[in-house]
Amino acid sequence: MSSYAKGVAWQGEPLPRGRHKLDPQEVRSSQRRRICRAMLEVVAEHGYEAATVSQVVAAARVSRNAFYEFFTDKTDCFLTVSAERGEELLGVVLAAGNEPVWTDAVRRGTAAYLEWWQEHGAFARAYFTGFAELGARAVAQRQAAYEPFVAMFAELGRRAREEQPELDPLSPIVPRVLVFSITELVADEIRAGHTGTLGDLAPELSRLIVRLLADDATARRG
Repeated sequence: MSSYAKGVAWQGEPLPRGRHKLDPQEVRSSQRRRICRAMLEVVAEHGYEAATVSQVVAAARVSRNAFYEFFTDKTDCFLTVSAERGEELLGVVLAAGNEPVWTDAVRRGTAAYLEWWQEHGAFARAYFTGFAELGARAVAQRQAAYEPFVAMFAELGRRAREEQPELDPLSPIVPRVLVFSITELVADEIRAGHTGTLGDLAPELSRLIVRLLADDATARRG
């Protein structure tokens, strides 16, 4: 067992060695899943710069050749995994926010968003520390990941005015402010070691979102 493997809580469970009846695609899928998980675990523990492919393959219990069958290098692996997790998070939030009343959509979506980060501690630590150590490529990827959330808040603002025609027009800057500020709030909590209590922020954060998308009166009613 590698020295790295002795120092972390997680190690991938390889498929049976030798002759077996497993489909080759199943084998490859298992290897890729373990590599992706290992990348997040290693970056979460050591930081992106200090993380190495050797540490990743040791934790995933795969060969270096297997790693390079899926990814060109450490950066490619980390950014790919981050993008896939981001798409998963967006799907969870959109599904949770599928409510007939827009304020209910805000509450459920906010709770789901915070709970998802809380349940994905390794990714949370890796993402909010690792991206800070990358360059323009990571910045561009993060900006692209923000856009669907900006569109989501813009749609909630549209729904609010459909349900409450008396509301003033929504400034186009508000959805962007919400995305950037919420992301930084979550990042600060995670960097401070408060990942396990993120869900506690849901009620207050929901009220803030409603206030910015509508008005104080709506937030109080909610």
